Amino acid sequence: MRTTVTLDPDVELLVRRAMEERGLSFKQAINDAIRVGLGAPGRAGRRTAFPTYDMGEPLLDVTRALRLAGELEDDELARRLAQGG
Repeated sequence: MRTTVTLDPDVELLVRRAMEERGLSFKQAINDAIRVGLGAPGRAGRRTAFPTYDMGEPLLDVTRALRLAGELEDDELARRLAQGG
């Protein structure tokens, strides 16, 4: 299918960079980017922008992370005040 698409400048830069790095034609770079972006398997495969890793079970209840961070900050502030700093 032939169509006309207007790319934003930052997207054009990404396409041109992919073309240079992987030796792709403009058509291949666009098609691969769309396949990956829409989650369809193709020549580019199913890659994510960032790798993911299973880190196992959390060592503390992460639902209370903000409370813990606040308590740690309070403890540090109290330590500094006790030292006269």
